Amino acid sequence: MKKYSKLIVAAIVALIFIGTFVFLWKKSQPEEVVYNEFTPKVEDVRKTTIVTGKIEPRNEVNVKPQVSGIITQIVKEAGDYVQAGEIIARVKVIPDMAQLSSAESRVRLAQINLAQARIDFQREDELFKKELVSADEFEKKRQALQQAQQEKAAADDNLQVIRDGVSKSNAKASSTLVRSTISGIILDIPVKVGNSVILSNTFNDGTTIASVANMNDLIFRGNIDETEVGQLVQGMPMKITIGALQDLSFDAALEYISPKAVESNGANQFEIKAAVRVLKDSKIRSGYSANAEIELANVKQALTVPESAIEFKGDSTFVYVVKGQGKDKTYEQRRVTTGLSDGINIEIKKGLSAKETVRGPKIVKDTDTEEQ
Repeated sequence: MKKYSKLIVAAIVALIFIGTFVFLWKKSQPEEVVYNEFTPKVEDVRKTTIVTGKIEPRNEVNVKPQVSGIITQIVKEAGDYVQAGEIIARVKVIPDMAQLSSAESRVRLAQINLAQARIDFQREDELFKKELVSADEFEKKRQALQQAQQEKAAADDNLQVIRDGVSKSNAKASSTLVRSTISGIILDIPVKVGNSVILSNTFNDGTTIASVANMNDLIFRGNIDETEVGQLVQGMPMKITIGALQDLSFDAALEYISPKAVESNGANQFEIKAAVRVLKDSKIRSGYSANAEIELANVKQALTVPESAIEFKGDSTFVYVVKGQGKDKTYEQRRVTTGLSDGINIEIKKGLSAKETVRGPKIVKDTDTEEQ
């Protein structure tokens, strides 16, 4: 029994030794190099670039109040369509005390001047009836009375506007009513009822009551790298894709290229704008992220091969043309003249025919597959 056990162990050791030897021998043998092979194709070559940006209205207007005060009512909400002149909100005036005091002083002075003008006119009227003064002197007193009456009315209007934001003479154009200055969609109303608002002046921009824009006139705004901006011209067609709308696409035309670069992440970028041709009933919102595809160059019906089949040496380009078949197969290095590339395929202008086959990159075997 012990004799058989020793023989079995010896056999197992021998098998392991032989298997290891065979494995190492196979590993030491040079592997056959296999290459991809490509036949040139005749097709169009397009060089394009993708610009990332966003969609926004060409004209977005911030509607601001004409008086300072408190919001008492908001009659519209974001997403509503408004016509120019339509009321968006109402403001209760909180008058400036210095202006209010000045307006009240003006009214008191106007009352004093008016009372004196009436007395002077009445006195002049009695003298004129008795033919003791000339008609010219009488007309001067009449004119002075009329001027005093007008000044009193203007002072009253000014006081009402400062105190209440509206006067009897301009009730229809009340400055307490915040109206849209253009026709369009309300994009945002950043205030609420009860918020204090201030009018625009020399020292501040004023409070924005609403942002209104014409959503039928949209533009694409993005940045392009300085290495590609030289190939752009105004009027170039673009294809705009909005990912948020299930890759909805629109045509656009380039209309603006910034003359000045802006540094972004260490690279010089130039701003571009394109007019977007919006389809009817398309629900585009301001601020959507979008990609613009721009065709920088193209060649029709060019002889092409994959760019991976090209070997670059200095300023020269080469391909390896397949010669023979089977074990007699060889590869002949040949200089070619290349043209436009789209990043995958490249145009061959000279040095290769459509009937020839070229060598591509080496086929790399999947190690995991081999082990399995």
